[in-house]
Order: sequence, then C-alpha cells, then structure tokens
Amino acid sequence: MAKRPIPKVTDAELRVLEALWELGPSTIRRLTDHLYSGGGQSSYGTVQKLLERLEEERPPLVARDRSSLSHVFVATLKRDEFVGGQLRAVAERLCGGSVTPLLTHLIESETLTEAERNELWRLLNAHRKPKS
Repeated sequence: MAKRPIPKVTDAELRVLEALWELGPSTIRRLTDHLYSGGGQSSYGTVQKLLERLEEERPPLVARDRSSLSHVFVATLKRDEFVGGQLRAVAERLCGGSVTPLLTHLIESETLTEAERNELWRLLNAHRKPKS
C-alpha cells in the first residue's frame, strides 16, 4: 500500500500540529491559549487562519468537528506518520531515495546512549528479512 504524501508545512503550521498531537482534539481558544499564552484577538485569528490552511491541504492535515458551537479540531495523521513522510521527502531530495546516507549521518554525528543503541539494534533485527 502506498503511503499518502505528506504536504510541506510552515513552522507556524507545524506548531499547531504539535499542539494538536500534545493536547488532542482542541478548540481554537484552547490552541491559542497553549501557543500564545496571554495572546489577544490577533493570536486567536492567527491560529484560526493556520487551522484553515491545514484543513485545506490535500490531503487535509486537520479535521473540524462542527457539531457544537465551538468547533473542535483534530490532527488527521499521527506525529510518527508526519515525521516519516518528512524524512522520506528529505531522503528523496538529498539522497536519491536512499535512507542509508541519512541514517549514517545521524548515527555518526550524534552521541547515542546505550539505550538508544540497543533500541536501534532491536529495530534492525525486528525488520531483518528471514533467510530463505
């Protein structure tokens, strides 16, 4: 099954998505209070516009429940799906579609804890193809 394409988002749109992943289904007011504590009407309008843009993406990145007076918004994809799509796009753009250079760079340039190394080994072994 083909993965759905993940649209590019601005930093501001990403902050709204991150808030939705953290808070779960939320009204514009709840998101505004979370993102712009003490923000006024202009902050509310900013969040409203960002949600509209995310809702208009193809495919939409947020969905709106209009069943109550205050509309409730929810992210339509999980954080790991978004991250995976963004990493896949980087691999396509910079590495000819191969994730090996991307992973190699991250492993060589970052200091990994023992627990992180063990988790990487566990993941590699779990995704190893069985010998025929």
